[in-house]
Amino acid sequence: MASFLQLAHRNWQIAYPPQPAKTSNALRVGLLGASNIAPLAIINPAKSHPEIIIAAVAARDAQKAQAYAAKHGIPIVHKSYQELIDDPSIDIIYNPLPNGLHFEWALKALKAGKHVLLEKPCTSNAAEATKLFRHPILHQPDAPVLLEAFHSRFHPAWQTFMSLVDRPNITSVYCMATLFAGWFPNDDIRFKYDLSGGSLMDFGTYGILCMRDIMGTEPVECVEAVPRLMPEGFDQDCDSAFRGKFRFPNGALGEVDCDLMAKGRWPYPYFTSRVPYMCVPRAVVTHREVAISDPGLPQTQQHSVIKKVTLWNHMGPMLWHRIDIEETHTIREKGSEREVKRWEVTRHEKAYTWAESSLKKDGRKDAAYWSTYRYMLEEFVDRLRGRQGKDAVWMQGEESIKQMKVIDSAYEKAGMKLRPSSTYE
Repeated sequence: MASFLQLAHRNWQIAYPPQPAKTSNALRVGLLGASNIAPLAIINPAKSHPEIIIAAVAARDAQKAQAYAAKHGIPIVHKSYQELIDDPSIDIIYNPLPNGLHFEWALKALKAGKHVLLEKPCTSNAAEATKLFRHPILHQPDAPVLLEAFHSRFHPAWQTFMSLVDRPNITSVYCMATLFAGWFPNDDIRFKYDLSGGSLMDFGTYGILCMRDIMGTEPVECVEAVPRLMPEGFDQDCDSAFRGKFRFPNGALGEVDCDLMAKGRWPYPYFTSRVPYMCVPRAVVTHREVAISDPGLPQTQQHSVIKKVTLWNHMGPMLWHRIDIEETHTIREKGSEREVKRWEVTRHEKAYTWAESSLKKDGRKDAAYWSTYRYMLEEFVDRLRGRQGKDAVWMQGEESIKQMKVIDSAYEKAGMKLRPSSTYE
């Protein structure tokens, strides 16, 4: 009962966080678009950050922008994206526009001297990512800051999970996320090729990042790519689901499984093939068997262990998560390899705060109600203020480029077109 009450209280505070007074030099944020993601990604997290004010919004539909501003208490409504970017009172631009517009409006904002928090995927393809993150404007003195908003890697749960991974001994990685069929209509912007849509460009980006983060290196090749295209009558240059396998330098295989229109996958498929399906997202790491020291054993015996680590709900660990560490121990006779004993040990960890994490990063500011986005916002503001610490979590621009290269390789392996580049220079 206590755990349930903690969960309920934490999630209530995520939705309705404390609102401290703003500092006199708080950074002012402008939102591009009246998006559905902004309340979760920046509007709510900003409420509990004393150095962030959501100051303005612009949308293509003026009435929608006015209604959005009224609903979220945003004082300024601009007539266009460009007018918002040109507003001298704005310090930061948050860009959650459709994928195909990320490159153009991020670059325009950077040229206007604004810092940019850019929703993932950062661009439509690797060529655009290279142009954006290697643009001269980002490599000059006092350059604006650009961050691809992969919020989940900023949370203590992900960092704790990563500390339990033994990279040299990984044999496989599996990252999976689904959303049940019917949540998005078939003509949603996520499924329009001209806007750089597709399942791999949405949920799949989380899986690609998780896989790359876990391995700590880039895949050698995409060895298998299986898309499920949109139904007939809709944009069949887009994938509604995608499964890709990647080979890494140490021989390990990484698999990404994403589905924005999931159905079936239930028992008795003959009866349930059309039933919408959804499960808790997860990242699973399996290690090879390794010998471990065991002073209590006779010299003729050897103790070895196989470890599997699973993070349940890696995409939204603030709501709920669990880290499973499963170990299979075996004692064998040396030489003959005869098995003497085998047993399994399972333990669980959680980390809603740094204090709760086994990493014990003392002195880091946080609270149990901080979402992944709130942790990211803390690091973003610290970076802008020049006070990031040695343990700061970040997403470097070169990582964003590599991320898009892996996505491109999966589309190429599947025989699909890369998402189209913007004509903006």
